Amino acid sequence: MPNSPTGSAPTPPPPPSPAERGEPAAVPHGRPAEHGDRTARTHWFTPYVRLFATPGTRAFALAGFLARLPMGMLSISAVIMIATTRGSYALAGAVTATGLVATALLAPLVARLVDRHGQARIAVPAVCLSAAGSLTLLLCVRYGAPDWTLFAAYAAGSTAPNTGGMARARWAHLYRGPSPEAEAARHTANSFEQALDELCFMLGPVLATFLCVSLFPEAGTLTATVLLLGGTLLFAAQRRTEPPVAPHAGAARATALLRTRGLPRLLAVFLATGAVFGALEVVTVAYADELGHKGAAGAVLALQALGSGAAGLAFGALRPAGPPGRRFAVCVGAMAALMTLPLLASATGSLLVLAPALLIAGMATAPAMVTGMTLVQRLTPPGRLNEGMTWAVTALLGGVAAGSAAGGWAAEHLGGSWGYAVLPAAAAVATVVALTATTATTTAATAATAATAAEKR
Repeated sequence: MPNSPTGSAPTPPPPPSPAERGEPAAVPHGRPAEHGDRTARTHWFTPYVRLFATPGTRAFALAGFLARLPMGMLSISAVIMIATTRGSYALAGAVTATGLVATALLAPLVARLVDRHGQARIAVPAVCLSAAGSLTLLLCVRYGAPDWTLFAAYAAGSTAPNTGGMARARWAHLYRGPSPEAEAARHTANSFEQALDELCFMLGPVLATFLCVSLFPEAGTLTATVLLLGGTLLFAAQRRTEPPVAPHAGAARATALLRTRGLPRLLAVFLATGAVFGALEVVTVAYADELGHKGAAGAVLALQALGSGAAGLAFGALRPAGPPGRRFAVCVGAMAALMTLPLLASATGSLLVLAPALLIAGMATAPAMVTGMTLVQRLTPPGRLNEGMTWAVTALLGGVAAGSAAGGWAAEHLGGSWGYAVLPAAAAVATVVALTATTATTTAATAATAATAAEKR
């Protein structure tokens, strides 16, 4: 650089501005940015952006959604299809109840085979058998086959693999390890999966009802079967994110897994939580029917799922803190407290008052489920993750069946409003069990994490 005319030292150039460096301009203290702070606005989504940064995660998440959407469609589609063509809600209810029992018996077996042989090798034949059973049910209803064939066909359709459990197993494999970052990623992943479950249960019944009523009675079952088959096959095709099969995975007896310290009490909490879900659905339908608005029951129940899904996404953006067992007890306790809102709101005799109460009450279920699934992952040996999470789902299904029966009895004998008393009662039982299991689950989860870390070293 040439010297100045006065012969003084060269003048250094001014530092580059933030814009020249490609940085945002500084916001003067005390003044808001003209268009808002973009970093602050996107910070809530940051954990999810990081979660899906791993190649292949978006593909299996989308396929998993397609495969799980039929969860909220198959049961109600079967009820509408059978009741419309055979004129019997009792027969429709008995057939779907048989399918629920068959699912509870077969799902852990299918999950053990998945752990032993791999997701793709078991999921493909299992979903093909399930699709064949659903299509057989459709044909039996369509062409007036004897009633017993409906039970057999629906039971055969219960072999569908637990896609939600397989997706959670993939997340646990991709973000494995005891580090805080890995634990936070698993927490976010479980929150995302829970929100996805709620979305499926919110959209599924609406879609199924629309198809069965607008097109033909078998349309809901047919669409759900196509989605289940296609989504599962797409999910199984995502091989690079599939967890590897551990040596001798699933070789131990199922009872050995159920004897894992802390797991039985955790499953008991899932059982009581399932009773909350089962009672909520039946009582809400009965309550709306009592008020002369039975057709609005689906929309009101969708608000509960919406609240749970939104809370699940928000919960996933937070970094979990404190011992997992204690955190689980707090979440279940919050659920028990908020489940009193529908009981209080139903006393007004207005669906307009009940709807926001269910929306708020639903916000407590997702954090409890997310924390519970995270505990199941930490307590279950890595080679048996699918089986462990399927046992949790089985406990939920058992609770749903018990809650449906209890809620139906209460709604019929005590009235729709008092039927909502089953919700806080079942949630209170879940809280008590969760509190008694706090020390056991925390100690067992810590020991399991330490053992996994030692194996990796």
